Amino acid sequence: MVRKISLLTLLSYFSLSMQAQTNPAILSWLQNNSVLGSYYMQGNSVALSNNTLVNVQTVQYSANWVYVSTQGIPSYPTGPFLDGNPSQATARNAIFKIPLNPVQNPGTPTNTSPGNIGIFVNGVALFDYRDGVSWKNSTNSLAGGPGGGMGDNVWNRDAIVAERAGFDCSKGHPAMGNYHHHQNPSAFKLDLVVISNICNLYDADGLYVIDSTQHSPLIGFAYDGFPIYGAYAFKEVNGTGAIVRMQSSYQLRNITTRTTYANGSTVTPGPPVSSTYPLGYFREDYEYIAHPSEPEFLDEHNGRFCITPEYPAGTYAYFCTVNENWNSAYPYAVGPTFYGTKVASSVTSITEAVTQYSPVTSSISESDFEELNVSVYPNPAGDLIAVQIKGLLKEDLIVKLFDLSGKLIAESGITKGSTIAYFDTRTYYSGMYLLKVSKGDMELSRKVSINRN
Repeated sequence: MVRKISLLTLLSYFSLSMQAQTNPAILSWLQNNSVLGSYYMQGNSVALSNNTLVNVQTVQYSANWVYVSTQGIPSYPTGPFLDGNPSQATARNAIFKIPLNPVQNPGTPTNTSPGNIGIFVNGVALFDYRDGVSWKNSTNSLAGGPGGGMGDNVWNRDAIVAERAGFDCSKGHPAMGNYHHHQNPSAFKLDLVVISNICNLYDADGLYVIDSTQHSPLIGFAYDGFPIYGAYAFKEVNGTGAIVRMQSSYQLRNITTRTTYANGSTVTPGPPVSSTYPLGYFREDYEYIAHPSEPEFLDEHNGRFCITPEYPAGTYAYFCTVNENWNSAYPYAVGPTFYGTKVASSVTSITEAVTQYSPVTSSISESDFEELNVSVYPNPAGDLIAVQIKGLLKEDLIVKLFDLSGKLIAESGITKGSTIAYFDTRTYYSGMYLLKVSKGDMELSRKVSINRN
């Protein structure tokens, strides 16, 4: 029996197929169904397998939505969390429903909220600035969050400042098992000025490496459907000009007491500014100052409408802001309000007809592969060689170390959504070696010297 397919069905299928080929909200997710994640236990500097698939497992789409199924586990190691957090990053078995055609909210902007406000392309959750703790004036103390109770929600604590000791090397931590980032998802050790030493014992890398010479990659989507980029972009919104750091338009207020908001309204007091509660400890310590003649300064939502590599016709986009030292800068990614209409959500099932998107097996072109920014350090090496890929890696790479006779000495790899591979060289002879980074039949080589003297 020959099954007849209507013209309408064919047109609908063709339309969805074309959409999958062009819409970054379908194309950009890092899919994986084989690599398992890892984590550090405090006191053990060797990462252990958590037996959970990393990144995103399936991407399905309809005419208006994309459904992203993920366990919420990154390909870089998580933990430990040195502030007493008893939780570990655990599998979420989540499906996120994100709009394919996001729109600006024409009314009163929607505030970001505690919990998920976006998803990174590796399936890891994005939270906003807060940690659920606020000042309680009647008890002259903090309340809420893991400590329990309820604060006034007038002076809300900034998680990036207050919980730094609890972030792992990749600047993330779990809330009841839900591993997430509040901020730019790159390792502390990769900042120009390092403000946490956790990477010294519990090494990791993060989702991508900042490259000040390139437009930052698309690293996620907010719950209103608009994309989130890293820290650098074209200066001009029309996609021209130098690559510059995108800058937050929020700055610390010039206050010593906490009795008013930036708009001048009198509110329930918080603690005076002090070494215990410095400026920046609370979200309300900031004020928004517009910079209409400086396009690299972002709007009140931490974004702007501009042309990006993935959106040549232009889009509204958020940026993960950092300061000149590459330390995270408020409001960090999205917020404190959404630009668009917040409609994304976590769902338990898909209730409409969808098409599954299968990424092209090798999405790195030969020209893109040749332009990979590969760093090898230290060189000369002593006990360790690190091979780092700048930007966002979208395909797994194989890394091999050869001696100059062509003998394979060691082999490692860099999984998409990670940035680094290591070789322990303590048992190798001093001399020259050859590192080869490959994908299929494409290959890059770097010479490295090992000096064991």
